[in-house]
Amino acid sequence: MSFRPLHDRVVVKRLEQEEKTAGGIIIPDTAKEKPSQGEVIAVGPGSRGEDGKLAALDVKVGNRVLFGKWSGTEVKIDGQDLLIMKESDILGIIT
Repeated sequence: MSFRPLHDRVVVKRLEQEEKTAGGIIIPDTAKEKPSQGEVIAVGPGSRGEDGKLAALDVKVGNRVLFGKWSGTEVKIDGQDLLIMKESDILGIIT
């Protein structure tokens, strides 16, 4: 199945965090926080301004992004856990 987000929405796959701390302590799954970094999988065409013109999104497929802890809606597509969020929920692009 293919999925294309509408308007200014972006599909993001969370990037897994390290399972050890810098000191070597292993963090169990129950204590781990969900990562706030991800890779953009798909983007919508953009949002329409008041003048009716389409404004393209700044993020592109393949960008690594940073987003807020509670951003987006979690969905499962083709067995993958993904997030669908508005571009405004993305804090920045990691270069």
